Amino acid sequence: QVQLVESGGGLVQAGDSLRLSCAASGRSFSSYAMAWFRQAPGKEREFVAGVKWSGATYYSDSVKGRFTISRDNAKNTVSLQMNSLKPEDTAVYYCAAGRNYGGRNTHEFNYWGQGTQVTVSS
Repeated sequence: QVQLVESGGGLVQAGDSLRLSCAASGRSFSSYAMAWFRQAPGKEREFVAGVKWSGATYYSDSVKGRFTISRDNAKNTVSLQMNSLKPEDTAVYYCAAGRNYGGRNTHEFNYWGQGTQVTVSS
């Protein structure tokens, strides 16, 4: 069992940066793939960025080059550094954990945080 708690959301202007954090509790954090998803009003939840248990990272095309995901297995945390934010990045951001390798679909992740709101004004 893994419990996830996100923090760091807020209201920023276009072009600003924001850093999200996710604290995990439970066993074997390092063996899980971790990812960030987001969900805008009226839209489906979509993959943003992932980090495999090996440390390899992967991103959606919409955020590649602007967002960076990282994990600290000693602290059981995963972070998402978001730079050059755009209004279309506005969404609730969710941290997720799953036993997969490079998963991009919600059904590949078993554990979810409660979400944190990110709002980017133009």
